[in-house]
Amino acid sequence: MAGAGEDWLNDGLDVAGADCGLWVPGVDYMSGWRGAREAADQLNRAFLGAGFELSQVRAVASTDEGGRGVVRVACWPDAAERLAVLLETVTSGDDGGAA
Repeated sequence: MAGAGEDWLNDGLDVAGADCGLWVPGVDYMSGWRGAREAADQLNRAFLGAGFELSQVRAVASTDEGGRGVVRVACWPDAAERLAVLLETVTSGDDGGAA
């Protein structure tokens, strides 16, 4: 995913999580990860479109212990506050919520 140069992987945001590296033999992690990767890429494009840098906030594909895809969002506190304000603005429309 582009947006902040190649240094975005080493910018200090811990996206590995405590459970990374725990693999169970026989579980198909790749299938779940592929779906999560597509969703994370879509979310990252949305972050970029909203004016965020991937060094501030990003979605990362992962899987849980059962092989289901998981998308984790990692961000700095100030980016989380900006994201919260953006989401509150979007959800405060006349319909009372997001679709």
